[in-house]
Amino acid sequence: MAICRRVPLLLVFFCSFSSLHQTQAQNNVPFKLGVNAERVQNPGGGPVLAAANPGTGDRFQAAAASLTRRRPAGWKLSEEAVCREDLARLCPKHSWNNNLAVLECLQDKKEETEIASECNHLLWNYKLNLTTDAKFESVAVEVCKTTIPEIKECAAEELGKGYLVSCLVEHRANISDYQCNQYITKMTTIIFSDYRLICGFMDKCREDINSLKCGSVNTGQKDVHSQGEVISCLEKGLVREAEEQPGAHHIKEDCKKSIMRVAELSSDDFHLDRHLYFACRDDRERFCENTLAGEGRVYKCLFNHKFEEAMSERCREALTTRQKLIAQDYKVSYSLAKACKSDLRKYHCSVDSNMPRARETRLSYLLLCLEAAVHRGRLVSGECQGEMMDYRRMLMEDFSLSPEIVLHCRSEIELHCSGLHRKGRTLHCLMRVGRGDMGAIDAKCQNALQTLIQEADPGADYRIDRALNEACESVIQTACKHIRNGDPMILSCLMEHLYTEKMVEDCEQRLLELQYFIARDWKLDPILYKKCQGDAARLCHTLSWNETSEMMPAGAIFSCLYRHAYRSVEQGRRWIISGGSPSACPQIQIKDFRFSYKFKTACKEDVLKLCPNIKKKVDVVICLSSTVRNDTLQDAKEQRVSVKCRKQLRVEEVEMSEDIRLEPELYGSCKQDINQLCQNVAFGNAQVIECLKENKRKLTQRCHQRIFKLQEVEMVDPELDYQLIRVCKNMIRRFCTESDGKNVLQCLKQNKNGELMDPKCKQMITKRQMTQNTDYRLNPVLKKACKADIPKFCQSVLNKAAAADIELEGQVISCLKLRYADQRLSPDCEDQIRVILQESALDYRLDPQLQMHCTQEISRLCPEEAAAQEQTGQVEECLKINLLKIKQEACKKEVLNMLKESKADIFVDPVLHTACALDIKHHCAAIPPGRGRQMSCLMEALQDKRVRLQPECKKRLQDRIDMWSYAAKVQSYVSEHVVTLRGGRLVHVSSPETLARGGSSF
Repeated sequence: MAICRRVPLLLVFFCSFSSLHQTQAQNNVPFKLGVNAERVQNPGGGPVLAAANPGTGDRFQAAAASLTRRRPAGWKLSEEAVCREDLARLCPKHSWNNNLAVLECLQDKKEETEIASECNHLLWNYKLNLTTDAKFESVAVEVCKTTIPEIKECAAEELGKGYLVSCLVEHRANISDYQCNQYITKMTTIIFSDYRLICGFMDKCREDINSLKCGSVNTGQKDVHSQGEVISCLEKGLVREAEEQPGAHHIKEDCKKSIMRVAELSSDDFHLDRHLYFACRDDRERFCENTLAGEGRVYKCLFNHKFEEAMSERCREALTTRQKLIAQDYKVSYSLAKACKSDLRKYHCSVDSNMPRARETRLSYLLLCLEAAVHRGRLVSGECQGEMMDYRRMLMEDFSLSPEIVLHCRSEIELHCSGLHRKGRTLHCLMRVGRGDMGAIDAKCQNALQTLIQEADPGADYRIDRALNEACESVIQTACKHIRNGDPMILSCLMEHLYTEKMVEDCEQRLLELQYFIARDWKLDPILYKKCQGDAARLCHTLSWNETSEMMPAGAIFSCLYRHAYRSVEQGRRWIISGGSPSACPQIQIKDFRFSYKFKTACKEDVLKLCPNIKKKVDVVICLSSTVRNDTLQDAKEQRVSVKCRKQLRVEEVEMSEDIRLEPELYGSCKQDINQLCQNVAFGNAQVIECLKENKRKLTQRCHQRIFKLQEVEMVDPELDYQLIRVCKNMIRRFCTESDGKNVLQCLKQNKNGELMDPKCKQMITKRQMTQNTDYRLNPVLKKACKADIPKFCQSVLNKAAAADIELEGQVISCLKLRYADQRLSPDCEDQIRVILQESALDYRLDPQLQMHCTQEISRLCPEEAAAQEQTGQVEECLKINLLKIKQEACKKEVLNMLKESKADIFVDPVLHTACALDIKHHCAAIPPGRGRQMSCLMEALQDKRVRLQPECKKRLQDRIDMWSYAAKVQSYVSEHVVTLRGGRLVHVSSPETLARGGSSF
């Protein structure tokens, strides 16, 4: 750390830079000082400076003179006039005869307000000479004569050069002799009272001190006791740089090493961290009065009380800075470094490095390395595990101690989690964001959260997560009191009681937030990891607990284990995990399908009765789900699956729908498609499944069939649609609290266009509507309402699709639409088709046939309308206006069908309905909608000269008549010059040339 000796150590640095430079200038000669600078020795042993510095100022002349005068033997600081008043006021009388006791008393007083400036200056000069005096080295040789030979580095130091005391200060942790330890501790206190007494520190950090404006670097410009603030300022600058905060200053590497080394050397006694000592002096008395100083005990006590309401903000800030330094270099924690020293060496966690901020010194690396040893069943000392526990809890309590979280989650914290800093609340808020409950989260932030949770490893002991511990305390005391405190089975117990009366809401939220991340990394489930680590390494090529692989990410390990749990052979299935023993990896035993205890209890009889020969979890879920779906669609008088089993089945279905890898059959069928179409999509949150749905037309046949079956299940029970529920969670709470789970999508569709509807949820609802309209089988309500009409009117479409084993692409619904226009559908089916017509009239994307056949025409004729953020029928209107310009016959046919459909119901024509809404209210209020009744009413009003329609309504009605006339001619619906209206009345219409005039504007 220093330039004044061969190896890094602490020494004094004789400097008062302003005075030094002035002396150089005045004498016009090179001036060089070091540890052997000439000094005057008074007869009594009091060290003095060789000469006073003329540039110091008049107010320090008395202090300088006090040290330059020769004194008789037994010279005492208490006799100096400049300090006598402060001494009498602040220090007990019994200490006056001991210079070191006086020095310790005075330098521990608050800066500026308690000690006179002249006395401060005298103390600083005295300390400077004291720490360079060879006489004190001879005292060290005498007091530490048994210790010096035990410390090889110090025994090798040449005497008379001031190196020995500095070496003993650096190795004071290894000093066992009481008298030597006390003497060196006193010397350490003196050195750490001012950063300018640390050898080499000024040379290495002067530029950074000035750049960061960290305060005075010259004696006299600022009271010397406040120089601990300079170190604190540099430490904060180092933290800002690590967090990549805007405008952070880049500190030189040599200065970084010096800052971290000073922090490390002050780690055993909080008196040595001068800024923290003064900031927390009152808090120490308040919280840690009975805690003995030394070995980092006071630091730990204050850390434990950091978030207490009575803790001062200044102390809390100083403690946080020190914790952040510990996160960068574990050696800044004396207790952790000491307790884990042998374990770090034993498990090769500590690699020698000249860079204190190297990877091997980071707290996260230490925790991961030692946790890996614990999880492998290796022996780590109880003292070290206790320290690890403290720092894992510290990381979970305060997100700001993780630079990666601060850097990558800054926007999420500002947007969603501001003001929730204490006791782990911010971290749990970020977990909530990560789950998707509060909007999207950046991938880097998600990874930082996952990494932090692995470092803290709360799955091994729930008490590490303070927010969870406090929220679930009552549940643990009642539901899990039979389990030993701190046992990893506590989390399993809490999950078992997730939906019981014993669970409280706050605990449920905290538990689900944590489990969301634990479920994504099999290693964070300590029971699963303990039982299956050997199989995972052998079958899935996993690395050690603290290492990751891009080839086999953590989230894919369980899926890998599951796939290898069974292997098809001629006689059926057999175990291949752990030499054929299902007991070694219990999380995937046949007997429990990796279901919860609650599921097994609720569904045991149902499985035996309905799915007796099925063993795999996914097949059990599919079997029971299919039974429930079929009973629902067929209006069975009694459901075959019991109520209690259906409730638990839903939980398992939702869990599987969240990650495609938890459904091995689906994952295996679509793996090739995922690699080609969704390679940049992260697993989890059903994102990969959503990607496959959006690319359904590009999927291989096998994957396509699986995705279609999945959608069929989700449409019957929308609560299994993970993305829909996640994105629309708040809207469901707002609009659909009274709706049954199976009617959630229907409820959302009804409220889709409301002013309070969230735009992201609205977009998701539209996606699901588009999916439903591609195939009637994906619309359970329509399928049920039209079960007689579909085979009656659309059998040819069904036969064609069945022969080719393809989806219907909206053909059945198009078929039903035409019959709706002809008024031939049953009442229930007509109601459902009317809803579909009304929705697709507003948004062309909900008409798969129109979108399929008119994509090019829309791009050519209606690009602005298609690009509109809100679809309100503009595209359909544009196609109607440009009917004569449409070149593709299939598209023209679809537009003509739209015109025909609009005759049957004015609601299917949103532009016309908007224009005539007032007239409908005035003239057709008694006419029920549907079957063209309101349209006929308006047409009669148009022909009645006594009725005055609104100009806009009148104009658009006339334009529609022209369109219908053209459509009738093209499709030969009616005679060349007339349109038959409901009731047998004939209305003469304009010729189709009206459309060609180009004047029709809607």
